[in-house]
Amino acid sequence: MVMVLSASSVTSLEQLGSSYAIALRQAGFLLVALVLAFVAWRMPLRTLRWFVYPMLLVAITLLVLTFTPLGQEVSGNRNWLDVGLPVLLQPSELAKLAIIVWVADLFARKQRLLHLDRHIVIPMLPVTGFVAALVVLQRDLGTALVLFAIILGMLFVAGLSGRSFIVIVLSTAAIAASVAKASSERVGRIMSFTDPFADPTNTGYQAAHGLMGLSTGELSGSGLGAGVQKWGTLPGAHTDFVFAVIGEELGLIGTLSVLVLFGLLAYVGFRIARRARDPFARYAAAGITVWLMVQTLVNIGMVLGMLPVIGIPLPLISYGGSALVPTVVALGLLANFARTEPGAQAALRAHRSRRARRRTPSGTVRQSTFPPAAARREDPIARPAPRPVGRPVREEG
Repeated sequence: MVMVLSASSVTSLEQLGSSYAIALRQAGFLLVALVLAFVAWRMPLRTLRWFVYPMLLVAITLLVLTFTPLGQEVSGNRNWLDVGLPVLLQPSELAKLAIIVWVADLFARKQRLLHLDRHIVIPMLPVTGFVAALVVLQRDLGTALVLFAIILGMLFVAGLSGRSFIVIVLSTAAIAASVAKASSERVGRIMSFTDPFADPTNTGYQAAHGLMGLSTGELSGSGLGAGVQKWGTLPGAHTDFVFAVIGEELGLIGTLSVLVLFGLLAYVGFRIARRARDPFARYAAAGITVWLMVQTLVNIGMVLGMLPVIGIPLPLISYGGSALVPTVVALGLLANFARTEPGAQAALRAHRSRRARRRTPSGTVRQSTFPPAAARREDPIARPAPRPVGRPVREEG
């Protein structure tokens, strides 16, 4: 949220009349995302799997609607949907999560047959191929590549043989190359990453200014909010190239901190996938982690000039509700899957038992560490005993 506010303040003031407008929208998206993530965290896996097919159906329907008059073209990609809301929707972001949970459910139901490649590939190919084709037809090459990476990662986790895996990888690469060659403008923009300063005013403009932002940040950066690239010279400063703003304002320390946090997220995600007892949780956790890590690496690679600029947001940091909400919900699912790890339920029961022991039987008031007032009144140390009545008191001397 802080980086969205810093990176979007200039654009927000120019387009919406307030430096805080875009950040406030992002705060609203985050609130919705947290509510949905809480539901995903608390939902039993059996109930969650019941929602897999409705989610997939909604995602496919929204993708198809982008080819109707409701679809909007932005930056040459027809991947946005105008349904009358204050903001546009990007259905392909929901499609990523929908494909992950659907494939996980499919693999979980065919768990005993996954040693045969045909039971891995053939059932999932029609649906995943159709969704990928819709994304490709939207001319959204970046999302299509991330979607292919998710599918390949889940195939690998399911145990697809090396020969079949290589065939699918080569086929995917051939499809991506043919789609990229369909537009000479796209080819020029993609290939400009090899030397963005060769054409810094055209195809290499965004990549060149991203590198300039990173280079001026040095070790500690220019200070939060003090960057200059966001003043109209860096397109997508608060979306796809927010990492460049982080490097400019927070320096090498800030960028390395972001990398460490994403590395911890990858470790936790793959640990959950490896230790989860439920097959659905295992495959879904692996798919979610592959999705977030591939998208992170591609985005940072774009900003560093190591990969072509293909319009991929940085998870959890870039502005956009269509990307933020599914991502935060995916983290809620990871937290849910963590409960299937060995010993997780016993640890949760022990935690609840400790909390219960700190409460009275009513369950609302904590037990006091001091004795009750009646006990204090009867304490012989706190108050001397009264002398007997009717007996003479003899003074000792």
